[in-house]
Amino acid sequence: MASSAAADAARQRSILARLISAIAPDDGERLAGLLLEEFQTIGRIWSETPEALSRILGPDSAIIALILVARDAALATMGSHMRGAVIDTFCPEIRSYLIASMGSLPDEMLRIFFLDASGRLIADEMLQQGSLRQLALYPRTIFRRALEHNAAGLILVHNHPSGDPAPSADDVETTRRLDQIGRSLDVAIIDHIIVTSSHTHHIVRDERHSGPTAASAAFTLRAPAPPASDLAVALGNARTALHRRLLREQLLGSPELFGDPAWEMLIDLFIHECEGKELSISSLSITPSMPLSSALRLAQKLCDAGLVRRVPDPFDGRRSIIRLEAATSHRLRAYFAEGSD
Repeated sequence: MASSAAADAARQRSILARLISAIAPDDGERLAGLLLEEFQTIGRIWSETPEALSRILGPDSAIIALILVARDAALATMGSHMRGAVIDTFCPEIRSYLIASMGSLPDEMLRIFFLDASGRLIADEMLQQGSLRQLALYPRTIFRRALEHNAAGLILVHNHPSGDPAPSADDVETTRRLDQIGRSLDVAIIDHIIVTSSHTHHIVRDERHSGPTAASAAFTLRAPAPPASDLAVALGNARTALHRRLLREQLLGSPELFGDPAWEMLIDLFIHECEGKELSISSLSITPSMPLSSALRLAQKLCDAGLVRRVPDPFDGRRSIIRLEAATSHRLRAYFAEGSD
């Protein structure tokens, strides 16, 4: 490991020295050494402001402009193939692009990929800077841009300057809140990615991007569908019920006083069933107004009560899908056919 790290450090120093030597041929090695001694990696050098670079290179150094132009050119090249393409967040090229563009930033930044209904990239924007904890307070900024772009889905990306890719409790809670708001606006949160200087971590992943799904419905036995009008009314009322619960939480706060997490889970499952979509247990656990660990235990209690069932994901053996039992689905359809909460 030590020899590998030393080889990588030598390689970075050589690349940086050759770049600097393009305009300072006699000083490339020395300046590359000073920059790497201060900022550790090329990625972190790229992430620095001109002011930070000037502390090492001097305020009038032409090398600052060279470094910034080289950075912009490299990132533009890496990102050029994305616009108009279907975005797969597990694609190695996208992972490399996110690490290069965000992994070494000194402050937390929120980036959003806005996607159309077919999963193609409409826009790639940096929206907010600062602690992710603040993002739960400003969902309007995110969803206003989504509506302006007529986006059907969002991929959230933010960096951890600490270098630890593990999601914090705030990361999970923010994802849950934005997911709820998105559902009420028909804007899906497809994925939320945490980026560091060397790793990425996915908090949540939309089932549409987890593998082949078109063929699965043909081999899934389901109860006969209700009349279209009955189903449409029930689905509309269920969406309204979930939206009102979300609005109540936004206006009054204190979800521990007003939340009804088991009911929210059942509504979410019913909506997904009516839309012909599957829901994994991890995605379901984002729905209720409670910590993720408690939500997972509650999902298991719903299984134990015979209201829902847990089945293996045929395309990913590590995941479980949650489905309503036929009797539960029938009763929910009857309930919501009469009106919303």
